Amino acid sequence: MLQEFKEFALRGNMVDMAVGIIIGAAFSTIVRSLVDDIIMPPIGVLTGGVDFSNLFVTLSGANYDSLSQAKEAGAPTINIGVFINNLISFVIVAVVLFMVIKAMNQLRRKQDEQDSPPPSREVQVLEEIRDVLVKRS
Repeated sequence: MLQEFKEFALRGNMVDMAVGIIIGAAFSTIVRSLVDDIIMPPIGVLTGGVDFSNLFVTLSGANYDSLSQAKEAGAPTINIGVFINNLISFVIVAVVLFMVIKAMNQLRRKQDEQDSPPPSREVQVLEEIRDVLVKRS
């Protein structure tokens, strides 16, 4: 059983996945800082000084000056601002992942094109015939 686990844990895909998870966690921290510290303050200024991280609704009806005060009091809250920040973080991560995957696909296509052998002489002749027929019509 120990040997099976060792084979599973040391398999190449497992190590690659572990590295990806660690890098993803670090990237998530950077994105969170980007959203909380760089993107949201100017948006707060544009919206009249609204601090989205403190945008919340208390379900108990009591009034609190900040989300941290409401949490200290144990009041149930709907944290709209935290949700907005997380939504922006998700969009940023999704866009970056899309760009990375798109770049990988382009590289893979280029590699496939380089790996494919040139067409045979018969195929080249058939393509020339096709081109001549297209020009005639």
